Amino acid sequence: MLSLIRTIPDYPKPGIQFRDITPLLQDKQGFAAMLDALAAHCSLMQVDKVVAVEARGFIIGAALAARLGAGFVPVRKPGKLPAQTIKQSYSLEYGTDTLELHADAIQANERILLVDDLIATGGTALAAVALIRQLGGLVTQAAFIIDLPDLGGMQHLANAGVQGFALYQFEGD
Repeated sequence: MLSLIRTIPDYPKPGIQFRDITPLLQDKQGFAAMLDALAAHCSLMQVDKVVAVEARGFIIGAALAARLGAGFVPVRKPGKLPAQTIKQSYSLEYGTDTLELHADAIQANERILLVDDLIATGGTALAAVALIRQLGGLVTQAAFIIDLPDLGGMQHLANAGVQGFALYQFEGD
């Protein structure tokens, strides 16, 4: 699977090494193997809902939710969800952004698995965790395809009480 992740230098701005998972998603065996590996890691968890962050996280999160027998909840950028939302702003390695979640998407004490394609500084994941917790969800686990450990995101998640897991790590980026 690792060979199906390509690096795009200087995207979206100079100095960023973008880890592109679209070749992995396009490869039917690679995509299935990635889902199998994530599902195997998460199979012992009791998960009510999988929450995933726009946009690549949706692809992984929805498929993983189906495999785990859980519901799926999208976290979106502002203005994309039609019903009442809550919002959380955050910093990322190359700017700032805001995430929104439907105000009725998660019930108190539901067990939540957070999913995204990549964790870098952890800003996006921590914003999603804040939204989930604001609605009373219990998020203690997060799963990613890629971790950029030099940027510290997994440690920031751990400091927030969320255990993170990634299939791959890319050092130095």
